[in-house]
Amino acid sequence: MNDFVTRWPIGPWEKGLMTAVLELGALFGAITSGILADKYCRRHSIFFASIIFCLGSGLQCGAQSLNDLIIGRAIGGFGVGALSMLSPLYMAEISSPELRGSLMALEQLAIVLGVVFGFWTGFLTRHIAGSASWRIPLALQFLPGISLCLGCFVLPPSPRLLVLHGCIDDARKTLGKLRLRTPDEAKEDPLIQLELLEMQINVALVRRKAKDGLSRETWTTLFGREYVRRTLIGIMIMFFQQWSGINALLYYGPTLVESIGMRGDTVTLLVSGGIGIVQFLAVFPAIIFLDRWGRKPLLKGGSAIMAVSHFMIAILIHLFQDDWGSNTIAAWVAVFCMYIFTAAYGMSFGPIGWVLPSEVFPLSMRSKGVSLSTASNWTNNFLIGLITPPLMEMSSAATFIIFACACFGAYLWSNYVVPETAGVSLEEMDAVFGSTAGQEDRKWTFELERELGLHALIKGLVASDALRQE
Repeated sequence: MNDFVTRWPIGPWEKGLMTAVLELGALFGAITSGILADKYCRRHSIFFASIIFCLGSGLQCGAQSLNDLIIGRAIGGFGVGALSMLSPLYMAEISSPELRGSLMALEQLAIVLGVVFGFWTGFLTRHIAGSASWRIPLALQFLPGISLCLGCFVLPPSPRLLVLHGCIDDARKTLGKLRLRTPDEAKEDPLIQLELLEMQINVALVRRKAKDGLSRETWTTLFGREYVRRTLIGIMIMFFQQWSGINALLYYGPTLVESIGMRGDTVTLLVSGGIGIVQFLAVFPAIIFLDRWGRKPLLKGGSAIMAVSHFMIAILIHLFQDDWGSNTIAAWVAVFCMYIFTAAYGMSFGPIGWVLPSEVFPLSMRSKGVSLSTASNWTNNFLIGLITPPLMEMSSAATFIIFACACFGAYLWSNYVVPETAGVSLEEMDAVFGSTAGQEDRKWTFELERELGLHALIKGLVASDALRQE
C-alpha cells in the first residue's frame, strides 16, 4: 500500500524481519501451548491463545511505528502458534473416529481458504486513501479471533483430558453430549463405553511408559536408536516443506512475480493472488488420492515437479531479466511454472507434511514426536521469511536455484529415505524402521485392554448380539 511504504520506508531485511517475527512468535506459542494444554483445559487454552492473537492484531492495526507493528506481529504469532497446536489437538479429541480424518482435511482446506481470503482482502483495500488501506485488512483479523473467543464458551471439555485428570464420569457425560446421547443413554451405550475405555487405555499406556523414566528423557529418547529415524523423518519433511519455497511465494508473492517480469500493480497482485487459489484447488485431489496412491509416490512426484519448475524459472530469469518487455511469453511461462509448482506442492508436501509425522511414531511417543516436527516447521518458516527478501535483492535467479536444489534434495530424500506408511500396520511399521518400539506399545496395550475390561466388554457385546439373532 502506498501509505504504508511512504510512512515507513523499509529495506529487504526490515521486510524479512517484519514477516519472520510472526513465525518466531508462533514457534514459542506452539512449544508453550504443548506444555500448558495437558495441565489446563483445552478450551481455556484456546480462549487465552485467541485473546493473545487479538491483542497482537490490535497492536498491528493501531501501529504508530514500525516497532509497534513488529511487536504486534510477534504477539499475534504467539497466538497463531498456540492455536496451530491446540485446535487440531482439540478437534481430534472430541471427534468420533470415523470423522476424525475428514475434520483434519477440512482444517487444511480452511487454512488455505484463509490465505486466499487474506490476500484478496488486501488487494481490494489497497487503493483506499490514507492508512485505512492497510489498517482495514489488519483489523479484519479480529473477526476470526473474537469468533473463536466467543465460541469457546459453548465448546465442551475434551473427554480425553478429563480421562487424563481422572474424571471418568465427566468424560462419559461429555462423550454422550458429543455423540448426541443423554446422560442416562451414555451410561448404557456400548459405543460410548468402548470409546471411553480406549481413551483410558491410551492414557494408561502413556503413564506406564512414563514410569520407566521416559517422561524425564523425552527428547533424548526421540533421538535414541529406537526412534531416531522416525524423528528425523518428522523434522526433515517440515524442513523440505518450508525450503521448497511455498511460503516465500505466499509471503512475498508480488516481489517474486515482479522478479519474473510482471509489471504493473494490478497485474502483479492478480498473478501472485492466483498462487493461493491454485493451492486451494490442489487440496481436493490430495484428499482423494492421498490414501489411494500412497505417500511416497506423491512426495517423489511432487518434489520432482517442484524442482523442475523452480529450475525453469531461474533459467528464464537469467536469460530475460534485462529485457522482459520484449519477452512477455517467457514471463508468462515463468508464471505457469510458478502455478505448476504450487499445484505439485498442494498435492504432496503440503498435506503429507502434517500426515507423515503422526503415522511414523508409536502411540506413546506420537504427541512428542509431532511437537518436535511442528517446531521444525516454525523454525524453518522463520528462516525462510527472514532471508527471502535479501536473497531476492541479491539475485532472483539464485533464489529460485536454492529452492530448486532444496526440492531436488527432497526428491532424493523421498526416494531413498522415506518409507511408505499408507495402510502399514503397527507391526509392519516396526519392520520398516528396524525397531520394536511399536510392538512394545502393542503388547502393553493388550495388557491394559484386559486389565480395564475392554476384552470382557467386547465379548459381552458379541454374546448379546448372538442371542438377539437367535
